[in-house]
Amino acid sequence: MRHATENDLDHLEELLVDLRALPELRERKRGSFSLGSRAFLHFHEDSADFYVDVRLDGSFQRMRVTSRTEQLAFLRRVRAEIQD
Repeated sequence: MRHATENDLDHLEELLVDLRALPELRERKRGSFSLGSRAFLHFHEDSADFYVDVRLDGSFQRMRVTSRTEQLAFLRRVRAEIQD
């Protein structure tokens, strides 16, 4: 598993647009977001699948975000975490 490249992030652009719309998040560099002063999420690629490491409940968890269905489930978790 490796960190997502610019080309990988091109495949996730729709998801990145959704994340950029959340005012609580700050994109420090493309595909790497913070919540307040803490790192919050970043992306990986492995065998043509995409994953995100996201800080939920105080620790990083890995979620697959290859399909739009997976991306929408991930966004629901992010919104819930931000609202807590």
